[in-house]
Amino acid sequence: MTLRAVWLHLRLPFSVYLLPVCLFAMTLLPGVSNWWLAVWMLIIIHVLVYPAANTFNSYYDKDEGSVNGLENPPPVDRTLFWVSMGLEALALLGGILINTPFVVFILVYGAFMKAYSHPAIRIKKRPIASWLLISTFQGGFVFLMTYAALHDMSLWELLATPSQIKLWLGVLIAFLNILALYPVTQVYQHAEDAGRGDLTISRLMGVRGTFINAWLCLLASGGCFLAFYEAQWPFWLMLSLLVPGIVYLAVLTYRVWQNPAAANYRAATWMTRLTGWGMNAFFLILLVK
Repeated sequence: MTLRAVWLHLRLPFSVYLLPVCLFAMTLLPGVSNWWLAVWMLIIIHVLVYPAANTFNSYYDKDEGSVNGLENPPPVDRTLFWVSMGLEALALLGGILINTPFVVFILVYGAFMKAYSHPAIRIKKRPIASWLLISTFQGGFVFLMTYAALHDMSLWELLATPSQIKLWLGVLIAFLNILALYPVTQVYQHAEDAGRGDLTISRLMGVRGTFINAWLCLLASGGCFLAFYEAQWPFWLMLSLLVPGIVYLAVLTYRVWQNPAAANYRAATWMTRLTGWGMNAFFLILLVK
């Protein structure tokens, strides 16, 4: 494989749209005492952990059509597998500079992402299980991972503090957002997934069902955000920043209803961009205010 092909399979630009989960968790802190540590943690997650999972998935899927974050995936070979292993190793080494619980979080995340793609287990073939797995780990788990790293807490210590209502409401919101958007990232892959024998959640729901699910989960997330911010100014600021994404989703839903073929790679990608940029802007405003 060429270096350019490997670079494309890292899908680094898509990591930007997963950034809101970490930024959201950081807003729960009364104030980030060590910004260098926080930035280092974000780099490890978005430049090493996510790309490690992406390249592992790409190696075993060998996609020829558009996939999440990559419109024209280059052919893959064994090189990509070793790139994935190398990125995970670097993430673990980098995590040592943060704390031991963070390293454990990386190991757990990596194990489940491998189970998602590897043919021996391939949770990806099981629509509901894969949907819940990705929503849990890219949503709630990464939220907890960020919060725990900045508090030097283990997962067990977090589980022992159920009284932190906002923490667990944040976990639920992160879970719901991925629950909404993950099937949309599969909606243009139905033919290729069918050819591999993968019954994804989007194939199970159908094109229209995928968009119905997105609206229901996003409405549920919005209700949780309303409770989280107690209907104060942050909620209304967030809503205003998400207007472009909400309008685009409404227009795209209408087009899909008229013609399911409108649910193509570029349309789904623009929806992800608009919602991702809006959420990133919102949480960054809260962090620097």
